Amino acid sequence: MRMAKENPHWGYRRIQGALSNLGHDIARSTIADILKRHGIEPAPERKRKTTWKEFLNRHWELIVAADFFTVEVWTGRGLRRFVVLFFIDLSTRKMEIAGVADSVNGQWMRQMGRNLTDGADGILKDKRYLIHDRDPLFTAEFLAMLADFGVQPVKLPPRSPNLNAYAERFVRSIKESSMDRMIWFGESSLRK
Repeated sequence: MRMAKENPHWGYRRIQGALSNLGHDIARSTIADILKRHGIEPAPERKRKTTWKEFLNRHWELIVAADFFTVEVWTGRGLRRFVVLFFIDLSTRKMEIAGVADSVNGQWMRQMGRNLTDGADGILKDKRYLIHDRDPLFTAEFLAMLADFGVQPVKLPPRSPNLNAYAERFVRSIKESSMDRMIWFGESSLRK
């Protein structure tokens, strides 16, 4: 099993030959049965499937993760909820707050897209992938703008925070160490 997992391009005969070199004489059909019993597909299908861990390892330098979190702020009109959009470069852990707003819409997201794809200092410069959850705030227009810039959006499956672990951990850390321990008075204090 381990040989098949570590070498996805190896077929039954190649595994049989490797085992023979190690002094184990096993029939090809036995290898096929063992792999099938453990849910490991034959080499052509196994080779085509890329796990999330393999994807991350291959493209680590080219991936940025994005997410939103909310903050409650006291304003002259009472308690208001603000949305914070942030991006994190997975290879360097550089984090950038892209924007803070009390109401997020397509126009705001368009502006965020223009800022992110700025050729001089946008965080998506020289990046190929943006991983994000299924939040409807990631509008089709926003994602199309990124695709035009050469950044492929990778929408994560539903209910899978572990696939965007670095962004989720950042949200937890900033809320526990800062946001939940302070009372914010006005938008300007939140921005500072």
